[in-house]
Amino acid sequence: MTHFVSRRDFLKLAALTSLSLSALPSRAANQLSLEKKQNILIVVFDALSAYHLSMYGYSRATTPNLAKLAERAIVYHNHFAGGNYTVTGAASLLTGALPWKHRAFRFNDGVSNEYVHKNIFSAFDESYYRIAYTHNPNVVRFLNQFADDITNYIPYEQFLISGSGLIQSIFKNDDDIANIGWSRNSVKTDGTSYSLFLSEIYKRINESKIEAFKKDFPRGIPATRDDDHFLLEDAIDFLSGEIVKIPQPFLGYFHFMPPHKPYTTHRDFYGAFANDDFKYIEKTQDPFAPVHSARFMLRQRAEYDEYILYLDREFGKFFESLESSGLLENTTVVFTSDHGELFERGIQGHITPSLYQPIVRIPLMIFQSDVKKRVDIYDKTSAVDLLPTLLHLAEQKSADWTDGAILPPFAPAPERNIYAVQAANTDPDSPLEQSTIM
Repeated sequence: MTHFVSRRDFLKLAALTSLSLSALPSRAANQLSLEKKQNILIVVFDALSAYHLSMYGYSRATTPNLAKLAERAIVYHNHFAGGNYTVTGAASLLTGALPWKHRAFRFNDGVSNEYVHKNIFSAFDESYYRIAYTHNPNVVRFLNQFADDITNYIPYEQFLISGSGLIQSIFKNDDDIANIGWSRNSVKTDGTSYSLFLSEIYKRINESKIEAFKKDFPRGIPATRDDDHFLLEDAIDFLSGEIVKIPQPFLGYFHFMPPHKPYTTHRDFYGAFANDDFKYIEKTQDPFAPVHSARFMLRQRAEYDEYILYLDREFGKFFESLESSGLLENTTVVFTSDHGELFERGIQGHITPSLYQPIVRIPLMIFQSDVKKRVDIYDKTSAVDLLPTLLHLAEQKSADWTDGAILPPFAPAPERNIYAVQAANTDPDSPLEQSTIM
């Protein structure tokens, strides 16, 4: 019988085998060589607009921890996503390609076949251990496409406390068929009721599972779909412990859902901006947007800003754990987002054909052990620049498919245009006939 071992399985076996060979002089010398390679850790918080971060001058103190950390980072002030929602934005970040090349436009699209093995994981050589996790089902689609290039792909359901996470915990040995059955027969179909009588059992179990956490989340427990609830701290705490145990050098990609809507912050930050003196500036109504009252927009903005406080605290804890472990001495950490959010001109959120800057201008900070004092970069930069920059910092071979450039201060800023694209109604195999390009 012939046994086939995938590249992903081979890398896992190789990592384990290397431990048993640690006594050999040749292995020791090789390990010393590997330890000199730079670890790369990318942390993405979904729908995080640079316009709402106090570290960039926003009037509300939304990022006290990030503001402190920024004093020892390279801070990019004019960094732009590839698009205004996760599909396009995350695809550009992960492939280093502009949207009209990777072709991930619609909400159920993955990248084109050409880019399945042209991604940030495949770009790093075989010595790198690749680990990835996301809360966002749209990013799950990309990671599924890239799975052969990922050593440790942590399942989406692992940090869910209800929904498909509950099904996973009950049916550990039959999770595939259980998830299919759950999706077809138990999930809410109209937003108000469940599809089968038997699913009332599931509903009651699900609700009892999250009951203990309700007191900590006055607006509701963070969720991705109707029933997929999670706690950001669960993923942060697990990864803080896991990242110090995995083989080095490593490439990590962690994509967390907050502050994406629904804006369900922790009780510690609930109402933090309820009675402040924030001034809402009325702007011209966008012709494609519904008309929302100033009161509605103010309330939504305040809830979003309070949610940012939650992720700011959790990232601060994550960074502190990395530092106390000594891992930061040999790790480049990237803090960024996939797109922004808007609360102006009748637009609430980011699903719109109009590309105003708060929707596509996102944070970017790079932390390195030898950067002790804040460096501010005002050149216009793009999400597609991350892949070539990180390859450069890790002394890896450049990727010939990327549309990005090595970021300053690691190289001079090139003379070029920066692009963001919205094409939610475009077939990936068709020309960009209905689109917005900034």
